[in-house]
Amino acid sequence: MPLINMAELRSLLPRHARLLGLDPGARLIGLALSDVTLMLASPYGNLKRGKLLANAAEIRAIADKQGVGGLVVGLPLSMDGTRGPAAQAAGDWALALSDSAGLPCAMWDERLSSAAVNRMMIAEADMTRKRRAAQVDAAAAAYMLQAALDATAPRLDAPRPSRYMNDL
Repeated sequence: MPLINMAELRSLLPRHARLLGLDPGARLIGLALSDVTLMLASPYGNLKRGKLLANAAEIRAIADKQGVGGLVVGLPLSMDGTRGPAAQAAGDWALALSDSAGLPCAMWDERLSSAAVNRMMIAEADMTRKRRAAQVDAAAAAYMLQAALDATAPRLDAPRPSRYMNDL
């Protein structure tokens, strides 16, 4: 399956399907789930990063269990917004994962998501470094997925179609 943009992914989802956000790191893949209304993202957990086919099978099992209709993979752009080697590798991984898991996939900018989550955990939750390390990947995935959901949510001020013929 080719990678698609986030707006297209939302439009392809069946009614009440959720999105699974993935923040792929070197050792762990942070996971986050949207709700069925595609308004709220929540941390789901982590997977140990391993062979692609094994990770794809685990992700497919989560998707089947949770009613997931698509994937949103974090895209590590450079600070100036360009695509460097890390972004290219993430794109290749997302494409292969989408094919292996059989789910449509979009990518979303994840710049500074881990840093923002770490700062929040230090300042607001007063977490120890060890406890933060166990939760930061899933929280970063939720941060990234929430940004994607917010940016592509239907606008409340958009004109709505009329219910009455004479209003046309």
